[in-house]
Amino acid sequence: MHLSFDQVGELLDELAEPFPEALFEGLNGGVNLREETMLDPAFPDREMFVMGDYCDNLLGRYINLYYGSFAAMAEREDWTLEDWRRELRLTLSHELTHHMEGRGGLHALEDRDEEELDAWREQFEREDRERAGEEE
Repeated sequence: MHLSFDQVGELLDELAEPFPEALFEGLNGGVNLREETMLDPAFPDREMFVMGDYCDNLLGRYINLYYGSFAAMAEREDWTLEDWRRELRLTLSHELTHHMEGRGGLHALEDRDEEELDAWREQFEREDRERAGEEE
């Protein structure tokens, strides 16, 4: 199911509403839906999409969610409306957790993210070696 940028923005607003207000405290740049498709630069030879990120920099604290990345995954996996809702909710929850941990000086989720990325790197390297072996 294809959803437009505006439809996803409305859906995101609806999904954010039930979250406790306290989770948004200190998030002075808010939650932003951006049009871009964001590819993870750590995987230049793969389509590894970044769905969102939490930013804490000179511009403030804010969350970006990338419409283009969601749309690409939706097309690839033939998402339903419920899939869109689930993925947006999960990503928003994930980035809000980064925000809360950052405010508390914690980094457990960041550590877990890095472990997951390491596992993806290992899997891709293994696949590349297997492919190289098949080509010989």
